[in-house]
Amino acid sequence: MTKSFDSLMKNLLKKIQNASYAYDLWNNDSKIILGVSGGPDSACLLDIFCRLKEKYPLELAIAHVNYGLRGADSEKDEEFVRKLAEKYALKIHILKPAVHSKINLEEKLREIRYDFFEKMRQENGFDLIAVAHNSDDQTETFLMRVLRGSGLAGLGAMRHKNGKIIRPLLSISRQEILEYLKERDLRHRTDKTNKTDLFLRNKIRNKLIPYLENNFNPNIRKTISDATISIAEDYSLISETAEKFFMKNKDLSVKKLSRLHPSLLKQVLLRAAKRIDPDMKDIEAGFVEEMTKIVRSTKNKPQIVVSKRLKLTRKGDKVTISKP
Repeated sequence: MTKSFDSLMKNLLKKIQNASYAYDLWNNDSKIILGVSGGPDSACLLDIFCRLKEKYPLELAIAHVNYGLRGADSEKDEEFVRKLAEKYALKIHILKPAVHSKINLEEKLREIRYDFFEKMRQENGFDLIAVAHNSDDQTETFLMRVLRGSGLAGLGAMRHKNGKIIRPLLSISRQEILEYLKERDLRHRTDKTNKTDLFLRNKIRNKLIPYLENNFNPNIRKTISDATISIAEDYSLISETAEKFFMKNKDLSVKKLSRLHPSLLKQVLLRAAKRIDPDMKDIEAGFVEEMTKIVRSTKNKPQIVVSKRLKLTRKGDKVTISKP
């Protein structure tokens, strides 16, 4: 091992361990499912956790999803990950889902993947699921959500820890990961579709980010990645404050609600809405604006606003959210 690599490895491990301490990612004896696709990011994640396992009593297992969308390449990815599991002496769980429709394909594949990871976590009594998103992925996610008109919650992009999901590489760049793999002489698979514009993420990665780097800010990846951390922290404070208010004021009094800052008011109303429609992932921005407008209205007459899935009614000092 060269001195330069020894320094590189220690620096990478230190950054990941620092992130673990800062965001309370895992304990020294945690049981962790590792999402491994066979690509460079997950190959790096797997190797690093196996190195940490030499020092701490971590229990690890691999989960891999073979969507079968790339024919022989998908099968080769699965075989490669199976060999990684043998190399590191880890148990492996593989899912081969039937993917019939290509409508909203990117989101559908994500749901399949995370549902499988969570199922494996629960069935095997594990604590956490580690996925290999890096800081470049964070930049891409932020730009995707900007283009789709996301609110503050979305602009915070991905978090280091979200429930049982941890992202230990979120502060690590793709370049650092590739350097680590090269110096460690670790093989990985390359998804050829990443170079195509099949998904919006690919277009952002292949076209938009290089354009921004060449014409506006050569450090745009780090600039955006740092910004998402700040946004996520700000949103966390707003979210926690709104949650405390809502838990104490579920009666939704107009008098109390109208005293709130608009940002807090929106968050409180969203929580009330999700009590009625727990599966609601997105809510139209226009409907949220209409809800806040009615609550803050100085008119005394009853008012109603209706969307496809929800109805808000204001009558006197009472606000009620229900199914339409």
